[in-house]
Amino acid sequence: MATDDATTTTQKATPGLRELTLRGIILGGLITLVFTAANVYLGLKVGLTFATAIPAAVISMSILRYFSNHSIIENNIVQTIASAAGTLSAIIFVLPGLIMIGWWTGFPYWTTVAVCAIGGILGVMYSIPLRRALVTGSDLPYPEGVAAAEVLRVGDTTAGANENKGGLRIILIGSLVSAGFSLLAALKVISNSLAGAIKVGAGGTMWGASLSLALIGVGHLVGLTVGIAMLVGLIISFGIILPIQTNGELPSGETLLDGVSSIFSSDVRFVGAGAIAVAAIWTLLKIIGPIVKGIKTALVSARKRREGDSVVLTEQDIPINYVAIVILVALIPIGLLLWDFVHDTALHGTAGGIIAVSIILVFVIGLVVAAVCGYMAGLIGSSNSPISGVGILVVIIAALLIKMVYGPASDAENTALIAFTLFVSAVIFGVATISNDNLQDLKTGQLVGATPWKQQVALIIGVLFGSAVIPPILELMQTAFGFVGAPGAGDDALAAPQAALISSLAQGVFGGDLDWTLIGVGVAIGVGIIIADEVLTRTTKKFSLPPLAVGMGMYLPIALTLVIPIGAILGTFYNKWADKSGGDVERKKRMGVLLATGLIVGESLFGVVFAGIVAATGDDNPIGIVGADFETTSEYLGVILFVVVVAWLYKKTQQIASKPVEDVNVSKD
Repeated sequence: MATDDATTTTQKATPGLRELTLRGIILGGLITLVFTAANVYLGLKVGLTFATAIPAAVISMSILRYFSNHSIIENNIVQTIASAAGTLSAIIFVLPGLIMIGWWTGFPYWTTVAVCAIGGILGVMYSIPLRRALVTGSDLPYPEGVAAAEVLRVGDTTAGANENKGGLRIILIGSLVSAGFSLLAALKVISNSLAGAIKVGAGGTMWGASLSLALIGVGHLVGLTVGIAMLVGLIISFGIILPIQTNGELPSGETLLDGVSSIFSSDVRFVGAGAIAVAAIWTLLKIIGPIVKGIKTALVSARKRREGDSVVLTEQDIPINYVAIVILVALIPIGLLLWDFVHDTALHGTAGGIIAVSIILVFVIGLVVAAVCGYMAGLIGSSNSPISGVGILVVIIAALLIKMVYGPASDAENTALIAFTLFVSAVIFGVATISNDNLQDLKTGQLVGATPWKQQVALIIGVLFGSAVIPPILELMQTAFGFVGAPGAGDDALAAPQAALISSLAQGVFGGDLDWTLIGVGVAIGVGIIIADEVLTRTTKKFSLPPLAVGMGMYLPIALTLVIPIGAILGTFYNKWADKSGGDVERKKRMGVLLATGLIVGESLFGVVFAGIVAATGDDNPIGIVGADFETTSEYLGVILFVVVVAWLYKKTQQIASKPVEDVNVSKD
């Protein structure tokens, strides 16, 4: 059923309720500090981020209930601010590339703030007309937005307040256990990773698993469909393509694992890039019509308001003429940022053409990526939307266009052009990250009777909070660990897989050595996956094979990819238990979601704290208490403890979720 039927799918606005308040803004900002830090660390480590709307809503309701005159729509504003800021952290999928190519040695604070803030605000502006096309005027499910609305509705009751206490308790348990496991790994008492390689004919492949509770949480959140799709991608890359690419090509003088890993990084991941790129294009082709219709509807609504016609509260966006002005004005600081970036470089005095074309690119492609990400967020959720695919597509388009406009270049100019392309892509990526989350939040607002323009203001506030928090966390990660492939990176360097891939693509375009054949193979595989997904979707109505998730499974390291489907399977079993347990099934499922969130937050926040210790001491193993001769034992202990802890956590969650709501807050078990 289409969501424009306001009488059946939305809660009507209630005049007089407090909505956009100072206390809500402050609380949203405080929650932002936690979730943004967690998302930055998780994204740099495994290439994935998590949606923060539901845990932010639970925390907000648990705190605001102690204040007078709190309301469901005020809690909605808090979660909107927190989730917008947390989602903006996906900018890390591009910016570390400037470190990897040796252009930056750190993250200049105000430059990084400006890139995040301007891109994020543009994302908010672009998503406003899309709200009518993809939220109120479509039947997209918006799984996370609908779930967040349900949490807010339940929490607005007395029983819901008690439920929130139980939910907060589960988040805390998951966070503490996850952080504790990470602490044991940092002490070297247990190992948190396994890796190896095997011969396949004249070639080989690799296996591995990251013993990460955060990845279990990610798998629970993305669900079985995405988990299986990532597993399919893993099989394609590591079971088929990697043995073929390494056949007779393994270098001598290296271990089998090093040789196979090198060929995966230099060859196989570009096949995945091609698959992701074609999936992003397919998504765009499917939604051009609704985008145009939404913009037309927004223009009609703005004209009615100017003429004095009444527009219901729940349909009042920031007026489209103001949106247009903000978009155009934002292009000025973008131009200044780009000029400052090339100042005192090999491009100084010759960059006028590429600056002009880059501004146009941000203006045009910004709307395109906003639409793609918004649609996919509505279809499968913010956590699964095509941020990586969009980044790959954007950097290739930007690199080809900038190379064509600039013309022949020296080696020094080529290096500067690569960095410039990444910088432009980062601004566009800011648009993508926010539009990916905004429409999910606006769906929640629609369902609880929020005022769209107030929520859109809250989104801007969230962007500003996130822009202030992200740069120092990035700087801390760079100082403590560094990034794989960057100058001076150590053994514990963070993978930052998307940034590594995107920077490699830019270097390949300008260096002329990008293997388009590999990308072409990926495109062909992507087309086959799209066809399979369409056939499954239309014939079964139950099964699907999300092409972007398959692409992610193809280009992420196996140690990261393998554990996520395990988390998805565990989450599926947990949800089946909830279905069969009888009574308040949805509440029990939400408790599982909150456990998954706690696992992610705990490990990620420990990672941030540990990074601070490493940066302060200058030692990449500052708290290890055992020697190298304990390594084999630590691997066995790690596997055993990992299995035991995961089983205990899910059992504990089942126990808490099974208790009557009124008893949750007094249980001492």
